[in-house]
Amino acid sequence: MTGTGGDGARERDNQGAHMRDKHGAHPHDKHGAHPHDKHGAHPRDKHGAHPHDKHGAHPRDGGFATGVAAVLFAALVWGTTGTAATFAPAVGPLAIGACAMGIGGLLQALLAAPRILRDLPALARHGRLLAAGGVAVALYPLAFYSSMRLSGVAVGTVVTLGSAPIFSALIERALAGTRLSARWVAGALPGIAGMALLALSEPGATAGDGSSLGIALGLVGGLTYALYAWTARGMMLRGVRSMVAMGATFGIGGALLMPVLLATGGAFLDSWGNAAVGIYMAAVPMFLGYLCFGLGLARIPVSVATTITLVEPVVAAVLAVLVVGERLPAAGWAGAALVLAGLVVTAAPGRRGGGAKGA
Repeated sequence: MTGTGGDGARERDNQGAHMRDKHGAHPHDKHGAHPHDKHGAHPRDKHGAHPHDKHGAHPRDGGFATGVAAVLFAALVWGTTGTAATFAPAVGPLAIGACAMGIGGLLQALLAAPRILRDLPALARHGRLLAAGGVAVALYPLAFYSSMRLSGVAVGTVVTLGSAPIFSALIERALAGTRLSARWVAGALPGIAGMALLALSEPGATAGDGSSLGIALGLVGGLTYALYAWTARGMMLRGVRSMVAMGATFGIGGALLMPVLLATGGAFLDSWGNAAVGIYMAAVPMFLGYLCFGLGLARIPVSVATTITLVEPVVAAVLAVLVVGERLPAAGWAGAALVLAGLVVTAAPGRRGGGAKGA
């Protein structure tokens, strides 16, 4: 998802993502045009992936770095949601989730509306991906915020985001035949281990009160998160612009969440504090955060993006200590360090999957 930059800048970004030869020249320069298939789309392999995905962008290209930075920013603001929710304890988790993702999703759809209308034929061609992504967007916040309410902010966040890279890998392997790199494994393993340490270090994490249901809901959150990330990127790789793919996906999810918000969100009107929490959750983590996340998905693979978002529970844990007043034991800080180590490995420059079509 790109922001408000011009189409010309995005076009230059897309052109820069193509591979270049050892002299830095574009391989298409010899012929002056990109070889299109009979449908006008980029040639793709038997799994529907762009051939550049297999080899990745040139190390000198800034697309991968931009994608990493965008996803990292999204993860940082997402890490504030648990702490923000504590300022509205009277508002239930279903209302929090429906407000945050529902209103945030509709805002994304509104921002992208002109492009969505122009690209309706392209979206219709990928209706199954769009529908699956929209349903996943609607289910994700309900599961995620309920998990945090039942198991605690850190545990719910840990289980959801710690499982997302695993589900992403399974989805990519099963549906796209993607082989995960050794670098991804090297980055994901310490990240997931850090998630486990953070979860076990949370006071009351092993008490069992609502813990099993909370963990199960966290796994549902991880699965739905990985699913809508994969469907959105799948549309991008098939020629749908990132703003259109994300705007349409989140618009469907937001519309599905409106009945939930109407049924459960009355507490937002009880005080200005509750209302402020709802506005912040919708506008910053969900609207601005997912704009940046969409921009990142257009440039880096889903498995890399979901691994980078493992920094979110680190932010949540730090805020819990500094703002809420919770105490994080040594094991929790060790887990945070492992997450950051995994992030460094995953985000290091190297040969990665190429980007998708920009906004």
